[in-house]
Amino acid sequence: MIKVKSRDKESVAMMIRRFKKICEKEGLTKDIKRVATYEKPSERRRRKRRRVFRPEKF
Repeated sequence: MIKVKSRDKESVAMMIRRFKKICEKEGLTKDIKRVATYEKPSERRRRKRRRVFRPEKF
């Protein structure tokens, strides 16, 4: 669980901004988007295979 404590004279907007930054760093937003909809195992394997064969960008 992520907790954000208020700093001295910190506005609510700044606290929300720090919370979002921490969530992004922890990878929660990606995980929530991934779990939000069901993905068939075959689609998961196909996505993984495409990621492996994707040419690298320089």
